[in-house]
Order: sequence, then structure tokens, then C-alpha cells
Amino acid sequence: MSGLLTAGRPCRSWLFTPATRPDRFDRAAGSGADVLIIDLEDAVPPADKAAARGKALDALATPPAVPILRALRINAPVTPDGLEDLLALIRGPQSARPDCLIVPKVDSAETIRWIDTLLAGAGTPLPLVALIESARGVAAAEDIAGASPRLAALFFGAADLSADLGCATAWEPLLSARSRLVNAAALAGIEAVDSPFFALNDAAGLERETAAALALGFGAKAAIHPGQIATINATLTPTEAEAAQARRILAESAKGVAVVDGRMIDEAMARKARRILSRAASAAQPQED
Repeated sequence: MSGLLTAGRPCRSWLFTPATRPDRFDRAAGSGADVLIIDLEDAVPPADKAAARGKALDALATPPAVPILRALRINAPVTPDGLEDLLALIRGPQSARPDCLIVPKVDSAETIRWIDTLLAGAGTPLPLVALIESARGVAAAEDIAGASPRLAALFFGAADLSADLGCATAWEPLLSARSRLVNAAALAGIEAVDSPFFALNDAAGLERETAAALALGFGAKAAIHPGQIATINATLTPTEAEAAQARRILAESAKGVAVVDGRMIDEAMARKARRILSRAASAAQPQED
């Protein structure tokens, strides 16, 4: 994850919680999630948007009971509610700033650039996360990823994208779109966050999809229930055996051409080993206020 957000802290699991339910924030923070997403968009009915905005800012102005990074997902910036969300952040107290701002329905680099310019010009620059959830957004993923030096991650939105494409909200139909997003994030040197797994009672399916996301290049996954967090964190944290192998690869690669566990070692494998050790070190880093 971009250092704009993490400073070495883990960001494996991102838990959505409706802004209308501040009573759930401490429970969400206590679930072990690395990032709490206070959601002003899909989880909030239109009639409750204004009240939810106030509750979100009040919550952000209060330190969490359990140290956790807090993200705010605003409404689509092209809507009146999205504009009101941005103005509330600009006009609100400094103490009510989230650790990052999740921008939904991003389908062009211009969206990220103007939000970044708006916030910076108002003296409230924030790390941004672009939620890509449309065919147009996927097509522009590379441009979006490079839109701002304050862009910390690309976030894959499976539900809206599947509706846009007319396909099932499943791994195989969305694999090419996921791959496009991961590649765009890698080009920009930022993180890729995978969509939630929507079947709440399918723990094995969650583990399989999280492992597949990791294999594809995602470093984080979102969740819609606290019960999903332990599986996501465990799957995205390198095992001791994986870390030990990574250390052997780096030690042997320093000597030149080498073989580890029956495989030839080259610089590409050493780079991957460094990523594994970075993820392991981040996961071991305690959260701080």
C-alpha cells in the first residue's frame, strides 16, 4: 500500500460499515480489520444521507476505541450528495479528517484530479482511493492510477461492474477486469484492493477468493461483515514458511546464480521475495493511534 496511507501499517482488510450506524464502529474496529470504511454511499438510503454525513464527521472527530485506519466513502462526486460530502469535509474541523477518502464511480482520471485539486486548494488534502466499478472505469484504469500523487490505491467494485457488464458477480467473469486493475496499480506503484465476497455464509468460498486475489496481485480485500475479517487477514498474511523461504531466496540471490528448493533464483524471484517480507513485516506492525 502507498506510504501515503499506511506508514508500514497493515491494510489487508477493509470493512464497510454504514455511516448511519455509529454504534457499530467500535465493533468493526474490534474485529481485527485494518481499515474501517465509514460508508455514505450504498449503505445509506437517500432520505438518510444528510444525517449520515453528520454522524460520519462526528465519529471521525472522535478517536476510535481500538486503533484503526478510517476511510470515508463518499457518494459519487457527480451527484448532489457527493458534492455535499466533499463540502462537509472541507468545512468541517481538522479533527474530522479520515485517513483516506474513497471515491466511488471513478471512470476517468479527471475525477480524481479535480477532487484532489479541490481538497488541496481548500487546505484539506487527503490520500485518495479510486473505486473502479464500471466498464468505462476499467478501460481508463491506467490513466486513473496515475492521476494524482495522492492516489493511494485502486479499489475493485465487482457488484456495480457486473451489473454494467451484464455478467455474474463471480470470479471467472470478472477476471480480466481484475487483472486490468492490478496491472494499472502496479504501473503506478500503488495498492490494489479487491471487492468484497458477498456470500456471508460461505467461509470456504471467501478463503478461495481471497487466495485467488492474492495470487493475481491484490494486496488487500474488502469485507461486508466483521466475521470475514479473520479469514482475509490470515490469507493475506505470509506464513512463517513463506517468509523463511523468501529470506533464503534473498540470501542466496546475493551470491549470484543459485538454487532454492529446487528452483533457479533470479532477480524477479528476489523482487517477489522482498514483497513477501514487506507484507509479513507490515502484518506484524501493531496499530497506533
